[in-house]
Amino acid sequence: MAAPLLSLLTIIIFSSILHSSKALSVNYYQQTCPKAESTITNVVKKGMMNDRTVPAALLRMHFHDCFIRGCDASVLLNSKGSNKAEKDGPPNISLHAFYVIDNAKKEVEKMCPGVVSCVDILALAARDAVACPRWDVPKGRKDGRISRANDTLQLPFPTFNISQLQQSFSQRGLSIDDLVALSGGHTLGFSHCSSFQNRIHNFNNVTDVDPSMNPSLAARLRQVCPMHNKVKNAGANLDSTPTVFDNAYYKALLQGKSIFSSDQALLTASRTKALVSKFAASQEEFYEAFVKSMIKMSSISGVELRLGEVVGLLINYFFS
Repeated sequence: MAAPLLSLLTIIIFSSILHSSKALSVNYYQQTCPKAESTITNVVKKGMMNDRTVPAALLRMHFHDCFIRGCDASVLLNSKGSNKAEKDGPPNISLHAFYVIDNAKKEVEKMCPGVVSCVDILALAARDAVACPRWDVPKGRKDGRISRANDTLQLPFPTFNISQLQQSFSQRGLSIDDLVALSGGHTLGFSHCSSFQNRIHNFNNVTDVDPSMNPSLAARLRQVCPMHNKVKNAGANLDSTPTVFDNAYYKALLQGKSIFSSDQALLTASRTKALVSKFAASQEEFYEAFVKSMIKMSSISGVELRLGEVVGLLINYFFS
């Protein structure tokens, strides 16, 4: 009974994904708002010129949006009354550069009122933030109206191990390959101490510091982030070129110079470790994989997420 039921649900999920992907089109606004994409690009470029942290912020914002209720711009909604919205959830407190999306929306609305969704603007802005590689973004997503702070606890944490990461991604229809490629987004940006404190203080009963971390990096991080750190903005860049989208993240990872436990976890399974080595050796291979996985991630819908969760529960029920 279990196997046929699981097969049926799997077919339903893939049918849903196929339907969702067909609904999106790179030419979606060609007739209704042909200058939307170039307008958004110009706004993002202006934001990037004024603030070098904008690229990492927009990429992270898009990721956090798609992993909660699917890609629906719910991360942009403000808390209202008794409802605390996603942007005020613990993992999203440090999200910023919302003004870039607001400015892009204002400019697009001047040309085409009520046509371009906020979620499509966010997807395009995340693409523009990366700058290179560049890809055609499928469009036609619809904005959501539900945004709850508690849902942000479903986001993958920087302390996750490989099993937890794999489960989090698979529930959203993303593969192990997608996990490694999308982790490359950590080539941009900065992290506060709280996200890697577990690796540099009280790691376990035997050692204070994660032995897989490069000793000189660990010593530097311990200076910047002491045990009882009180400096609000203390932290570290995620790789040696935090404003350039390149493969330096993967090279650092192989040298024990990753920041998060979840980064280091990619070296604990043969498939993920092989991909890390592949991307460290070839930036072109990384770019190709990243584009493919970004298009896949930015096409996640709420329907797929809910079906994925149901199948995950059934797998645990029947096979655990």
